[in-house]
Amino acid sequence: MATSPSDLVPYPQRGSVLAEEEVEAITEVLRSGVPLSGGVYREAFEQRFRELVGARHALSVTSGTVALSLAVSLLGLRPGDELIVTPQTYKATIQPLLDYPVTVRFCDVDPLTLNADPASIEALVTERTKAILLVHYGGLPADMDRIMGTARRHGILVVEDCAHALGSRYRDQRPGALADIGCFSFHTSKNITTLGEGGMVTVHNAEHGDEWAERLDRMRSNDSDADYVPAQLRIGDREDAPSWMMHAGNSYTHDCVELRHPGTNATLSEPSAAVGIAQLDRLERLVMRRRENAARITDVLRAFPFVEPVAEPADAVNAYHLYTFFLDPAVGVTRDSVVERMRQLGVQLQLRYFPLHLLPEWRARGHRFGECPVAEEVWFRRQVNVPCQPSLSDQQVSHLLEALHTVLTEVERTAR
Repeated sequence: MATSPSDLVPYPQRGSVLAEEEVEAITEVLRSGVPLSGGVYREAFEQRFRELVGARHALSVTSGTVALSLAVSLLGLRPGDELIVTPQTYKATIQPLLDYPVTVRFCDVDPLTLNADPASIEALVTERTKAILLVHYGGLPADMDRIMGTARRHGILVVEDCAHALGSRYRDQRPGALADIGCFSFHTSKNITTLGEGGMVTVHNAEHGDEWAERLDRMRSNDSDADYVPAQLRIGDREDAPSWMMHAGNSYTHDCVELRHPGTNATLSEPSAAVGIAQLDRLERLVMRRRENAARITDVLRAFPFVEPVAEPADAVNAYHLYTFFLDPAVGVTRDSVVERMRQLGVQLQLRYFPLHLLPEWRARGHRFGECPVAEEVWFRRQVNVPCQPSLSDQQVSHLLEALHTVLTEVERTAR
C-alpha cells in the first residue's frame, strides 16, 4: 500500500475540535468589558459542568494536574498513611504524593480494560489505607461498584482521575460523581479543551462535600487552607481592616493555628471558561465521533483472532479518549514490530502509559519491576493504542483502517 504526505495519519495533537462557536465565545468575553479572571463565565461553566456530571460541587482550576494536587490536599495525609494507586495512568495522577511522607502501594490492572483491578485493590488494603487513586483508563469507567464497596467497608476515600472520561457513563451515572472527589483535565489533548489548559475538581462526598468545596475555593484563590482562632493581639490601633485596604484578609481578627495548604492562584480565565461552555455544547457530538471511529476500528480487529479490543462492559459507555487493543504474543510477532509497521504505513502511534512504578522517582521509593505483573505484561508485550480523535478526517480514518488491516494480515501470514 503506497503512502504519500497527503494520506499520512499523524497522531492528533488536539483531542477536541474548535470552531466558530469558540471564536465567538472569546470575542464576546473580550468585548464585554468584564474582568478576565474569576467572573460570570467561570460560574456558568462550573454550573453547567456540575449539572452534567451530577456532582454536588464543581470548581474549575488551571489544569488537571492542579486539580489532582488540590484534591490530594483534601485527604489530610499524615506520616504513615498508605494509598493504593494504579500504575497505568499519566504520572500526574499520583505525582502529588511524592510531596508526602506516605506509603504508596500500586495495585495491578485488569488485562482487558487497563483499569485498576478491584481484587488487587482489596488485597492491598490495610488498617493504614487512607485513600485510593484511580483513573478511568482511555475513557472506560473503572469497576466502581466493587471499588467503592471496598472503600466504604474500610472507611477509605476515593479520588477518581476523570481526565479521559468526560462523556462516558457507568450504570447511568457519570465519572466525577462516582467517588468522593473527581478530577478532570481540559488539556489540548482531552475530550474538550479550555484553550489548551484547564481542569475541574468535582466533590461528591456526602459528609465532607460542602466543607471540601469551601476549602478548594480558598486554595485556588490564593487563600490559605488553615484553621483560625480569634486574634490574641491587636495589630496597630484598629480592630479590623478598612474597606479600602487590599489583601489584609482576616489579619486583624484571627490567628492561624494550623496550616494545611498555603493556597495558590488556580483561577480559570474568563475566555477559557467561555470556550469550555461552547465545548460542553458539542460534547455529545465529539464523543459520538470518537465512538464511531472506535466502532470502525473494532470491525477491522474482529477478523483477526490474535487481537482483542479493550473490553466495554454492558453497564458502561466508553468515551474513547484512547482506543486500545491487545496483541496475543503467541502469534509470534512482537507488539513493537506491529507499531513500527503501522508507522511505516503512515499511521503515527503513541502508546500510553509507561507503568508508573517503574519511573525513576518511584523506583527511588523502593518500587521494582515485577510489582504489577499484569500491567507490565500488557505494557511491554501486548498493548497497542491507535488514534480515534474527532479531529481525524474521513480520509485519515480510512487510511488508518486500511493500514491496520494490512499489518494484521501480514501478522496472520507470518503466524501460519
